[in-house]
Amino acid sequence: MDFEKILSSEFFTGTILPLVKAIVLALVVMWVGKIIINKIVKIVGKQMEKRNTDETLRPFFKSMLSFGLQAILYITVIGVLGIETTSFAAILAAAGLAVGLALSGTLQNFAGGVIILLFKPFLKGNFIEAQGYNGTVKEISLFTTVLNTPDNKTVIIPNGPLSNGALINYSTEPLRRVDWTIGIGYGDDVVKAKEVINNLIQADSKILLDPAPFVAVKELADSSVNFAVRAWVKQEDYWGVFFAMNENVYTTFSKEGLNIPFPQMDVHVHNS
Repeated sequence: MDFEKILSSEFFTGTILPLVKAIVLALVVMWVGKIIINKIVKIVGKQMEKRNTDETLRPFFKSMLSFGLQAILYITVIGVLGIETTSFAAILAAAGLAVGLALSGTLQNFAGGVIILLFKPFLKGNFIEAQGYNGTVKEISLFTTVLNTPDNKTVIIPNGPLSNGALINYSTEPLRRVDWTIGIGYGDDVVKAKEVINNLIQADSKILLDPAPFVAVKELADSSVNFAVRAWVKQEDYWGVFFAMNENVYTTFSKEGLNIPFPQMDVHVHNS
């Protein structure tokens, strides 16, 4: 009899019963929301795999998506329970602002990492020049990019300035042009020098004939007549061809009677 009075009392029907209903509804919303969030995250993950999104970005985007959807879900559940959600939203906004100000540099590097991984201005294994350094890309993370320099040093560059600054990627094109400035002495045979240089180019099998090499007098300098020499090679043969030509020019010119000049100064002494 007392139990029936409790069930029919104004306190139970007006306070307890609505609270129980709200809790049950909140639990249902939470359960259904979790299922929907998991399905959305899985679908997004599969779409990222189909589009060959960078493997470093996949778990990050899935985690961020899951976190954002769950935050919305929790605020919704709190609203279902009858609790005012405006204050929670204000607290979250203030906390986000504080964290953003404290981590402004870190967030800039993070945003730069996302841009690099999405737009791929360079890939792992590419040889690049940026921020005053050049080297082979060893690793690309969300915050930094690691280069291995030709003299085997490790350089760690923050992604923020790397994504915003100028960058040269030497590995994107299959061919590179090698440039030399080769000088002969005044009085040497220009036609013969040009012929010798062309013969050296023809003798190097790594130098491509299409596009055609280019040899011409570039300038009449203070101590030498300078030739501009240009040839195309595969990008992996660049340095080998560059150094080989320098050596071949030095050894061949002396045999052909061509002089490689060096800066010199004539001093005239007059007795008064």
